[in-house]
Amino acid sequence: MHHVQFGKTGLQVSQLCLGTMTFGYQCDEKTSKEILDTAFDAGIDFIDTADVYPVGAPPKDFGATEEIVGRWMKGRRDQVILATKCFFPTGPKPWDSGNSRQNVMRAIDASLRRLGTDHIDLYQIHAWDHHTPIDETLSAMDDLVRSGKVRYIGCSNVLAYQLARSLGRSEVLNLHKFVSVQPRYNLLFRQNERELLPLCADEGIAVIPYNPLAGGLLTGKHSRGNPTEGTRFTLGFAAERYQDRYWNERMFDVVDVMKDIADETGVSLATLSVQWVLANAAITSPIIGASRAEQLHDAIAATTSPIDLEVKGRLDSLTSEFRHGDAVV
Repeated sequence: MHHVQFGKTGLQVSQLCLGTMTFGYQCDEKTSKEILDTAFDAGIDFIDTADVYPVGAPPKDFGATEEIVGRWMKGRRDQVILATKCFFPTGPKPWDSGNSRQNVMRAIDASLRRLGTDHIDLYQIHAWDHHTPIDETLSAMDDLVRSGKVRYIGCSNVLAYQLARSLGRSEVLNLHKFVSVQPRYNLLFRQNERELLPLCADEGIAVIPYNPLAGGLLTGKHSRGNPTEGTRFTLGFAAERYQDRYWNERMFDVVDVMKDIADETGVSLATLSVQWVLANAAITSPIIGASRAEQLHDAIAATTSPIDLEVKGRLDSLTSEFRHGDAVV
């Protein structure tokens, strides 16, 4: 698998990033390690996790995903680029969440312990904290880089103005900048094309989008009616969020047309969807997830067969309505 430059940094990462939010809840440790092995063998050596994973699990299980990744990494830590995140509550106290200096410092040490490593390659704020001044967050993240616990810093689920403000404050304060952003982006959610992605292109910010398959809707495996049991649309507290995002008749109508286009081009719907994401020059490395190892094959196939420009144009037109609407992260 090709490696690509990570924004303006000197870092090179695999063209796909493996997301791990299912590890420890939607799939057990054995299955999780099979997914990790399959991805690694295919050349995916960029892994993204978070202290709040697995998504959907009860609070007592927060951190289980990092522990699984840590056990898998033993003996090969220097063979992977490791990313994790903090923000969401991982403890009972009010200071056990957010992007305050208190939580950033608490969270990094807990993640390092669970992952069994002395450093994180990419440490990200998982969301914007409206209660903490961005200067405080950036100062704390800068300290982590200077201490050696973190190599690079990034952000996730932010609006364009929030990223722009962060970059500006880093310049003014002479602090390390966010070098990457992790937004939601797929054929059924294109709003970030309007402001965030152009900003990243101008500033040389790496873009590692999550949900390139819209929680599985763009695999074609779901049918209209009630959501499929055992998927992100039914498991845990995140199920309602996924249903609100993607489970509606108009999106199913679009997916039906996309299935026909995929059949015409001789690839699966999942491959076609990842091909489309990769075709955007602003994208660095889409984050792909799985609950079974074999689900990775369609996304991996997208890296070896670029989308035809005529097909991309048809998909752009078909999904243009999802480029508009309120800016939502």
